[in-house]
Amino acid sequence: MLKRNLAWLIAGVLLLGQASQLAVAGQKEDKQAPSVETVKVQVAKLGVGAKAKATIRLKNGANTKGYVARAGEDDFVMRDRKTDTPTTIRYADVASVEANKGHSTAKHVGIGVGIGVGAFLATILIILAHLD
Repeated sequence: MLKRNLAWLIAGVLLLGQASQLAVAGQKEDKQAPSVETVKVQVAKLGVGAKAKATIRLKNGANTKGYVARAGEDDFVMRDRKTDTPTTIRYADVASVEANKGHSTAKHVGIGVGIGVGAFLATILIILAHLD
């Protein structure tokens, strides 16, 4: 009886995890590429210098990580934090600008929930192993 109830509990937890992933995937929408003026404003908000960290996604699919070294009228320069190589990027080629200020609160909560669920499942599996 206990084994059957635990099996149903584990199955329910696994199905709930899959359902939540599908719900989150359904919320994501395809965003249109921002205008040149929007990209200029986003880069200006980041600032210039080693603390202006960002990830730039280009329309051709390439990603550039680093910091904004210089911002001009038509383009800006991103420098890689490790190699310090400059990359000049035109505002018109940018698909999205993401500021890298560290981990978000949602990411910390997600990590904590993942650890909690993993510990719970490990406890259930240990209990099941000792029942035999």
